[in-house]
Amino acid sequence: MDDRSFLLRIHLCSGIGVKGENKIYSFMQKNKRQPQLIELAELLSGLKIDLQQFLTDFHSQATTQKMIINQHHGGILTILDPEYPAQLKETFEPPNILFYRGRLELLKRPILAIVGARNMTKYATVVLKKLIPDICTHQITVVSGAARGVDSLAHRLVLNANSDTIAVLGTGLDQVYPRKNYELQTLMARRGLVLTEYELGQKPLPYHFPLRNRIIAGLCQSLLVVEAKHHSGSLITANIALQENRNILAVPGPINSNLSVGTNELIQAGAKPVLNSTDILEDFLNSLTNQT
Repeated sequence: MDDRSFLLRIHLCSGIGVKGENKIYSFMQKNKRQPQLIELAELLSGLKIDLQQFLTDFHSQATTQKMIINQHHGGILTILDPEYPAQLKETFEPPNILFYRGRLELLKRPILAIVGARNMTKYATVVLKKLIPDICTHQITVVSGAARGVDSLAHRLVLNANSDTIAVLGTGLDQVYPRKNYELQTLMARRGLVLTEYELGQKPLPYHFPLRNRIIAGLCQSLLVVEAKHHSGSLITANIALQENRNILAVPGPINSNLSVGTNELIQAGAKPVLNSTDILEDFLNSLTNQT
């Protein structure tokens, strides 16, 4: 079995987890081969993995069928592929496998992540309508999580500007969450790029989204937060991005708004305040110069 198929098969086995997958990938990188059974047992020791169940799953016809189905319903990008984005590969516990639909070349462009409140206010709408058109004229790709609120609006505005956007899902490619985003997700798969580490059929389980956030943070050069409560998911994403040495940007807001507490705290902690598109574009100046 070739290394790509080996990693995909492992990924589709239940219970292996991101940590287990990364241990196996690290072994393969170091030793230039796949681990033998005794080595596999050593690698997975200490993790909450039933080795016998994993091996049964690995060799099962059901896993073979999963491989075939996922290969026929979209593209599969492995961490071994030259198209895999270098900036994501260098992060902590990157995904070994990404399922996708759309244009992989967008991963090679300068990327800005935009995240924010699901229950956004009109202020977020005004802010995004002001910032995004100018960003799009500079061929910067926008990545977000296709969630309700800021994420979805950012994707829509980029598409309306005839520019490029990437959605990172917390579900399989055949699922839509929220359901009202069916048209948006379909459009992004056709005109942009939709990515996920979850196989077909995987529903929007709560633990999927913190893991999804690490991919958003890993793909971008800079991350912009537009409206966020204290201790929100957007701040978690910003913290992950900060740990990966990404530029953190935040739109300041009224001090009496709950949805501005998080962004104002980010600025107070050292994030760059964004008052106009120039504040964002400055972070991409070098990348844009190198592109031209």
